[in-house]
Amino acid sequence: MLTSKLPVLVFDFGGVLLDWNPWYLYRQFFDSPQAMEAFFREIDFSGWNLEQDRGRPFAEAVTLHSQQFPHHADLIRAYHERWPASIGGAIPGTVDILTQLKARGYPLYALSNWSAETHYLIRPQYEFFEWFDGIVLSGEVKLIKPDPKIYQLLLEKAGVPAEDCLFIDDSLTNVRAAQALGFGTIHFQSPEQLRAELSRLGIL
Repeated sequence: MLTSKLPVLVFDFGGVLLDWNPWYLYRQFFDSPQAMEAFFREIDFSGWNLEQDRGRPFAEAVTLHSQQFPHHADLIRAYHERWPASIGGAIPGTVDILTQLKARGYPLYALSNWSAETHYLIRPQYEFFEWFDGIVLSGEVKLIKPDPKIYQLLLEKAGVPAEDCLFIDDSLTNVRAAQALGFGTIHFQSPEQLRAELSRLGIL
């Protein structure tokens, strides 16, 4: 239960405020979605990319994975060289909500699994990044959700207990980890659903 009159609202970035999907980049290299998914499975794309979110340099990651999968070296390298193509842009409905929350004076924080290299590469393109009172980026702190330690870093930065925070993330695993620590939570599914949940809580 939220105990603060103005709860600290904690947003994830990818999938909530920003449309990130490696499909956007890789669809130019494959004739079918099935072939693309087979490539992702073969190289364990999610597991590989998560280590960049944890802070591993992209250059090191590309070198190591290209040695393991030399027949896919060009495709692996493309993710580093063309990473901005994996961004589909801001998610307008959520940014509109964030605009309203900022105008109403809510403390805004972000907790995101994201490589610092790629975050700062595109950060200047999106004004909403500057609206946050604080951001905990996994690639900077070398921890990733759902590790409880990264949530604790967020609480230290915000200077409030978990009970005073509302955590918003599209990953159910991350939401459950926040719940276990005492956060109020919303499992994000769409801007419309988020607006309805915030209205139900009396925040919007």
